[in-house]
Amino acid sequence: MLVLNNVEAIYSDVILAVKGISMTVPEGKCVTLLGGNGAGKSTTLKAISNLIRTEDGKVTSGSIEFGGARIDGAGPEAIVRSGLVHIMEGRRVLRHLTVEQNLIVGGHMESSGAELRRRLDDVYTRIGRLAALKGRTAGYLSGGEQQMLVIGRALMSNPRLIMIDEPSLGLAPLIVDEVFALLGSLKSAGMTLLIVEQNTRVALDVADYGYVMENGRIVLEGAASDLKANEDVREFYLGLNLEGERKSYREVKHYRRRKRWLG
Repeated sequence: MLVLNNVEAIYSDVILAVKGISMTVPEGKCVTLLGGNGAGKSTTLKAISNLIRTEDGKVTSGSIEFGGARIDGAGPEAIVRSGLVHIMEGRRVLRHLTVEQNLIVGGHMESSGAELRRRLDDVYTRIGRLAALKGRTAGYLSGGEQQMLVIGRALMSNPRLIMIDEPSLGLAPLIVDEVFALLGSLKSAGMTLLIVEQNTRVALDVADYGYVMENGRIVLEGAASDLKANEDVREFYLGLNLEGERKSYREVKHYRRRKRWLG
């Protein structure tokens, strides 16, 4: 469904942030893009949605296809209309609007009032907590509720693929599990997902396939089950040794200096 082929992206005509990456997100599957801060994960999503151009960035080579059609160079609005939605990092709710008003904004491209109502009802069915909070001002929601709201708002555009950036950021572990349970239910209902995440454990639990980025490049990829069993991923990202025991901070810091896939 989504195919990146040898994509490079640059900021300010100087900073090469994404360095020739290729990846595929099949229809109906969940793919996760893993890596530390500065690896190029968020830039990859912005290159796909073309929001990179709002930050003085651009795709300089390669191709991006969605549903068999090239979208590199298309405007962000056209990309959304094609069925690809980008939920950016930071839970960007419209703080002074209610939950329901935020959702309606997400469906602003739909001209039929009946269809908009149907989508609202569908979101409330999928995310029951939003139904209970629909009159609440979004700025007063908890972090987890705001994350569910931006997912609900994305659903209002009737997407075929949702890209979501760091959904666990700043959330308590129990809330992270709730958010990823929601993403898992969307996947089970047939939604195609591309999740950028630093919380490797929860991402690999819901994903079918994963890619690991370092310094703008894909350095490792495989089925989620294989990545969870991979020694490098276990030690560097999960902080576990070969016996499945959690490593100390000192051990993890040492491993950062000797990662085998970077030589």
